Amino acid sequence: MDRNSNTYTFIYAAIMVVLVAAILASVAMALKDRQNKNIEVEKKQNILASVNISSTTSDAEKIYAEKIKNQYVINTKGEVVEGEDAFLIDIRKEKSKKAEEKLLPVFECQTENGLKYIFPMRGSGLWGPVWGFVSLNEDMNTIYGANFDHQGETPGLGAEISTTWFQESFKGKRIFDDTGNLISITITKAGQEAPEAHSVDGISGGTITSKGLENMLLEDFNSYKEFLKKKKS
Repeated sequence: MDRNSNTYTFIYAAIMVVLVAAILASVAMALKDRQNKNIEVEKKQNILASVNISSTTSDAEKIYAEKIKNQYVINTKGEVVEGEDAFLIDIRKEKSKKAEEKLLPVFECQTENGLKYIFPMRGSGLWGPVWGFVSLNEDMNTIYGANFDHQGETPGLGAEISTTWFQESFKGKRIFDDTGNLISITITKAGQEAPEAHSVDGISGGTITSKGLENMLLEDFNSYKEFLKKKKS
């Protein structure tokens, strides 16, 4: 076949496209397990961070196995749902379900300061989703630690929710008021007054992200409310 002909060029291009596609598919398959493992390890690091435990990619799994003593799934009635793996629950999917159909993961961590309960959260920021893990003391009221992250929030503004200074401001805050009502945590903006025990300072220039995070906390703590009340009593 004449190498200068259009037919030759077309066949050659088609073969190259098929070969490159096959190579890329093979590489993607080879990397999939590694990528999934990295996601798993990162999630374990974030869960540990919510109880103020630092870990690296090399020791996160070991520390997680030592510290996370129990994990299970409940429904919005506070009842344990058998046969479900708490670690594998996709919070994004659960958020779209009706309340009575939601599956809610709970993680228990034994720390130097006693047993802590960890709850995953997910909501919406300014440019995309925000998420995280919040831990409570055994009183099911006082926040022990928090770890938040985001997708696409503005550096120096909304992205500050993932910084240490902001997350540490949640420690010691209470989600129930003195009458037993679940009020969660208010993220205040300049000039806004709120009870100190139930509020943290917002992020300057990140009002919409702060409000999204506040809504996330209120909505998701409400999903766990019956469970929290049962444990409190």
